[in-house]
Amino acid sequence: MKTALLFLPLLSTVLLAQEVDPSLSDPDYAIQGEYALDAKAIQKGPGVQVIALGDGKFEAISFKRGLPGAGWEGKWNSVAHSEGTRDGESGTVKFTGSDLEGTIAGQKFSLKNPAGKEIELTRVNRESPTLGMKPPKGAVVLFGDGINLFDKDKVAADGLLSQGAKTTETFGDFTLHIEFRLPFMPKARGQGRGNSGLYLQGRYEIQMLDSFGLEGKDNECAGIYQTAAPSPNMCFPPLTWQTYDIEFTAAKFNKDEKKKKAVVTVTHNGVVVHKNLELPGPTGGAVLKDTAEPGPFLLQDHGNPVRYRNIWLVKK
Repeated sequence: MKTALLFLPLLSTVLLAQEVDPSLSDPDYAIQGEYALDAKAIQKGPGVQVIALGDGKFEAISFKRGLPGAGWEGKWNSVAHSEGTRDGESGTVKFTGSDLEGTIAGQKFSLKNPAGKEIELTRVNRESPTLGMKPPKGAVVLFGDGINLFDKDKVAADGLLSQGAKTTETFGDFTLHIEFRLPFMPKARGQGRGNSGLYLQGRYEIQMLDSFGLEGKDNECAGIYQTAAPSPNMCFPPLTWQTYDIEFTAAKFNKDEKKKKAVVTVTHNGVVVHKNLELPGPTGGAVLKDTAEPGPFLLQDHGNPVRYRNIWLVKK
């Protein structure tokens, strides 16, 4: 009995690690991700995003001149698609198709370009340039450094903020920084794959979703729900910490008459995906009507384990 008890802490640690790091239990996780000519994905040339679909199945999306935010010209009709399957014994993944043909072995993706020339890409792990950014003097820390202005019961066991949280204070105009991590859910599809959203003033939703490798729509990552799609889609692979840096100016009213629409600029992982975008009104799921009253921040609960950290703002 004493021997069994000695292993309980270790077992708990492993189980917790598997929730956070699926590479301990799912070999597909080590394969999915981004592949480029150099480790920093800055050398111009082909780039590939590989999406894990569960049970050893993958989809590869090839960009001719570099990954999104790193050379790609933004034309979705210029990308190539291919399907791949992992070999259970060797662990390699072979992709076949008229647009893209190649093999992943270890951290390398060997493929042929349209001219038949062989190219070797390396798996890369990009980071947002604002990841870990410290709040400047005078900033209001919403979550981090021992401060939590969200619902107290929404702090997860790992100390991170979980979905469904709402601030106890309300805000008008601001510059906001937030970091979030989407779960690895390879068998989920569409809106069931790492879904959450950041509501500004409880009115305007900036979507959070595992839309890695997708075209990028208004209901996908960094989209303004029902309003505008991000350009480009800068969603990183699941379980990668990502950032939104947001400039927001609230709508202006004269009594009950709206004189100016709210305006937002959204930078996703260091790339501006919406610039000075006018918001016609509250988006679907808003908790406040279109008025001059300031509102809270709300992190939508769609049933998926999305996590957040390092959230702060500077009032304008």
